[in-house]
Amino acid sequence: MVELFKHLFNLKFEWIVSNYSDSIYIVLFLVIFIETGLVVMPFLPGDSLLFMAGMYSKIGNLNLSYLLFFLSIAAVLGDNINYWIGRRIGLGVFEWKIRGRQLVKESYLKKTEDFFEKRGVFAIIMARFVPIVRTFTPFAAGVGKMNYRKFLLFDIIGGVLWICSMTLAGYFLGQIEWIRDNNEKVVLGIIFISVLPMLISVIKSKMAAKNA
Repeated sequence: MVELFKHLFNLKFEWIVSNYSDSIYIVLFLVIFIETGLVVMPFLPGDSLLFMAGMYSKIGNLNLSYLLFFLSIAAVLGDNINYWIGRRIGLGVFEWKIRGRQLVKESYLKKTEDFFEKRGVFAIIMARFVPIVRTFTPFAAGVGKMNYRKFLLFDIIGGVLWICSMTLAGYFLGQIEWIRDNNEKVVLGIIFISVLPMLISVIKSKMAAKNA
């Protein structure tokens, strides 16, 4: 299991495909579900994992239809679990500790609340494309007791858009030889683009605090 997570974080798909064969769909399902469903696991490589999965489906190692279907279910199911964790447990989750250290950072929730404040309910869709924020958005919606039907509608739209756009981007761009030969650089680029909105937000907040 440790070896599997090591290769997942390093996005070594050749190793994963060769060792897990058809079980890779279960592995990918669990990664997306855990990233979106457990508020303590916001650091899993969602965007880059989807891109690489799409790229390998183009090569012929994975079935694109299976990826889009099962991973969309994982994304929506994970968010719904997270919503109800927030609704049932609420801010008590910040009292969870291991060796005296918080399992969940309150600063992440604050960033997510700011995201909500600026974008309203559409934040549920847009947050899918922002690491960490996408994990905390359903939790924040649950804590705030957002109407569940409204949450579910926007969550399904956002989940399907996220899975399809990132996976299909890998599928079609994977045809480009330079991208196939430099997939590590491409993944780093995806990670940078994904966290860019957060970096800009942090810089703006610090500049505002400095001016104040």
